[in-house]
Amino acid sequence: MKRMGMIFRAKANKALDRAEDPRETLDYSYQKQLELLQKVRRGVADVATSRKRLELQLNQLQGQSTKLEDQGRKALALGREDLAREALSRRAALQQQVTDLETQHQTLQGEEEKLTLAAQRLQAKVDAFRTRKETIKATYTAAQAQTRIGEAFSGISEEMGDVGMAIQRAEDKTAQLQARAGAIDELLASGALDDQSGMAKDDIAAELDRISGGTDVELELQRMKAELAGGSPQQAIEGGKTDEGQQSQTSHKFDKQ
Repeated sequence: MKRMGMIFRAKANKALDRAEDPRETLDYSYQKQLELLQKVRRGVADVATSRKRLELQLNQLQGQSTKLEDQGRKALALGREDLAREALSRRAALQQQVTDLETQHQTLQGEEEKLTLAAQRLQAKVDAFRTRKETIKATYTAAQAQTRIGEAFSGISEEMGDVGMAIQRAEDKTAQLQARAGAIDELLASGALDDQSGMAKDDIAAELDRISGGTDVELELQRMKAELAGGSPQQAIEGGKTDEGQQSQTSHKFDKQ
């Protein structure tokens, strides 16, 4: 069970490492810091609100204390010592409340200052983290792009590897087809293979066809000349041969001269 648990944790850790994007992790951490900073700011605002309420209560109590003091003086001036004593007693009770509120006010003011200072420090840390985060993200993105470009040029990436294999297969098939076509042409030219269409012939057959074709044309031409001259085709052919011999001898004499 321990071994299975270790294997499971190792595979899970590897899967998490493969799925983790450092840029997303940095953005998430920055978001959490912003949330914490927002909470601290709300705390500062709450303490400041409480402090402001205490200040209002202090102002009210101090106003009532001043009013009771004036009333006691007037009552004493009118000879109403009992009213003056009651006014001063109430004023003393208010003064105790004022003292308590002042103590609370000082405490809240100290807490507010501490929270304000903490918020400022946290703000500075968040700003520094944001700058570092963006720098790391830019560096990571550049390194990732450079790695992909290098893999593409070297052909070790999966995509480029598949493309390279496809190109190699296409080149192999093209070379095989070219070799097969050349071999068939050579076999047809040498007569080792018969052309079923009757269009292709070897070199010797082509030369014989050319010679026989030229002879047939000459014979047909001599026959037509004989028909026009009124002679027989055989005489025209022999005459044609004689003319050719005479022309050959004449040209030979001119060459000697």
